[in-house]
Amino acid sequence: MKILHIDSSILGDYSGSRQLSAATVAALRQHHPDATVTYRDVGANPPDHVSGGLAMAMNSPDRSALDPALRAAADEADAMLEEVLAADAIVIGAPMYNFGVPTQLKAWYDRVTRAGRTFRYTATGPEGLAGGRKLYILSSRGGSYAGQPFEVTVDHQEAWLKAVFNFIGITDITVIRAEGANLGDEARDTGRANALAEIARVVK
Repeated sequence: MKILHIDSSILGDYSGSRQLSAATVAALRQHHPDATVTYRDVGANPPDHVSGGLAMAMNSPDRSALDPALRAAADEADAMLEEVLAADAIVIGAPMYNFGVPTQLKAWYDRVTRAGRTFRYTATGPEGLAGGRKLYILSSRGGSYAGQPFEVTVDHQEAWLKAVFNFIGITDITVIRAEGANLGDEARDTGRANALAEIARVVK
């Protein structure tokens, strides 16, 4: 098994999503002792937001005439894309920031969503090309949203992640969340403990 492990929190050792993503990778390795892991920390080492020049460079069949810095950025984007395509399982630590995902994670996704590689448009609509992979989303939230009446209006984190990965064909998605991180010690610890217990139950 090849595992791609992505962290996106900007909080370092204080991050709940990092703890959950690490536990998920550890559980996968317990079930698959021969697994290899590729790790990217886009929270600590954030990619720049995609510019118009980079968007064109990523889709250019010949980069020889490009500015060296732009060519290097496009080549690095290709490396991120190839890591997705090589993975059997993808583990993403994704906190909720202001009702959405970290912008660093969005910048990573903008590099791996590539026409002709991870999706294509057909006469009947878009078709994902990156299926056949398992995705684990390790979600952490300061408040409590799941099952609340307002969830549908404010959740642009988990809902967005499921939508964009479905778009590229990844539909086998498990979301494991820890809520209440900013609601006091008891709520934070309970949410994290419940998430860790769920990881032990469902990660295979």
